[in-house]
Amino acid sequence: MTDDPDTPADSKLTRTKQAWARSAKFLTGRIARPDSERLPPGQHLVKDWPVLDLGLQPEIALESWTLDVDGAVENRLHWRWADVLAQEQTQDVSDIHCVTTWSRYDNRWEGVSTRTLLDLVHLKPECGFVVLHSYDGYTTNLTLEDFASGDAILAHRWEGSPIPTEHGGPLRLVLPKLYFWKSAKWLKRIEFTTANRPGFWEVRGYHDRGDPWMEERYSGD
Repeated sequence: MTDDPDTPADSKLTRTKQAWARSAKFLTGRIARPDSERLPPGQHLVKDWPVLDLGLQPEIALESWTLDVDGAVENRLHWRWADVLAQEQTQDVSDIHCVTTWSRYDNRWEGVSTRTLLDLVHLKPECGFVVLHSYDGYTTNLTLEDFASGDAILAHRWEGSPIPTEHGGPLRLVLPKLYFWKSAKWLKRIEFTTANRPGFWEVRGYHDRGDPWMEERYSGD
């Protein structure tokens, strides 16, 4: 669930996507292989970047923005914007695959690798999962293994410019190996946990992991 009572959980988009999950909309039943096909099953290419959110696009001034990193860690972090920029920066080019069937190739990102963050917090041995919390109250869950993927970035720039608010700026996760609902926008908190705790869409019928190559769109897929 969300951690913000003002999140529009009963929005038109939420009701529509829950209906998609119940009806298994968009499923093709075909399994593609990333070593032979670039476009996952059931996806189509777009050149723009469609905007999808819960109806809220929080405007966060950089001077008041913070990110908390806590939970099953030895070293908690409380970052301000200058702290993000002070970390080692990384660049990567990756594809986006949205559960609503669009994909966009060759997105250029810049930010802080999730592995850099992991080196700073020193995880406790029992940690196995991550919950991402956003400024609009959104949450989503990940395995620690997925969060630590080599191409996962806490991104603040896209195509050479700051990520626009509508796409999750000032800071969002980019995790190319999973459907993009797992790449939470407007990051506010990264919580490391010992148990898996489903997030906003996961408790509303969406798959717990969301691998586009396995077409893991909905629960039970």
